[in-house]
Amino acid sequence: MQPFKAYLADESATDALGAALARALQPGLVIYLHGDLGAGKTALTRALLRAAGYTGTVKSPTYTLSEPYRVMLDGKPVNIIHYDLYRMASPEEFLDAGFREDFDGRNVCIVEWPEKGDPVLPPPDVRISLDVSGPGREVELQPLSDLGLLCLDRLAFVPPR
Repeated sequence: MQPFKAYLADESATDALGAALARALQPGLVIYLHGDLGAGKTALTRALLRAAGYTGTVKSPTYTLSEPYRVMLDGKPVNIIHYDLYRMASPEEFLDAGFREDFDGRNVCIVEWPEKGDPVLPPPDVRISLDVSGPGREVELQPLSDLGLLCLDRLAFVPPR
């Protein structure tokens, strides 16, 4: 499965990728976000949520570990749950919080710092890596399952000029 690679020159390019991802989402999708602090993981998720129609405040789940958002995908209500595991001390915290139950094939789960949840975190369908490169970001989206491949097949992303 070939990865999708692009250069995000600025915030508008990140917003455009978030919008393209929102249009490609499928219920049950698990997305892992990799990248250093400040690489744009939360910004990409915020853009995705906005494009999916969420109009409320989009908070970073740095301290709460997870934030759920209700949106409509293809005319059906779906929860997108954004996790930030950076402050988790052990994978057992993930289990103790009951987060594993959210990975039920109906919710879309987006996970920042997934390595903090190894080995109890369910596997991803798509792995997104963001790396600072000059004034922008290099991004790579790797499909890791049939559902991930379907998502990337539906991805229609053209970076803004």
